[in-house]
Amino acid sequence: MGQSYRELIAWQKAVDFVMDVYRTAKVFLRDETYALAGQLRRTAVAISTNIAKRQARFSPIEFHFLLAGARGSLVEVETH
Repeated sequence: MGQSYRELIAWQKAVDFVMDVYRTAKVFLRDETYALAGQLRRTAVAISTNIAKRQARFSPIEFHFLLAGARGSLVEVETH
């Protein structure tokens, strides 16, 4: 078997990023708590989720597709 997704540096950094997003979202205005903050949290979590899904896939094409999804989620967070 290959390495666990938990050993991937990209996954570790993505999880750290999720924690940063959650900390940052705590200081948002009350009006943004359920709108923008919620969207940011969901999108940030999608980054690490897409990387972790790699372990369930054996095809390099699927791996690159999932990494592209993770990158897309990262760009979405940056845009918000």
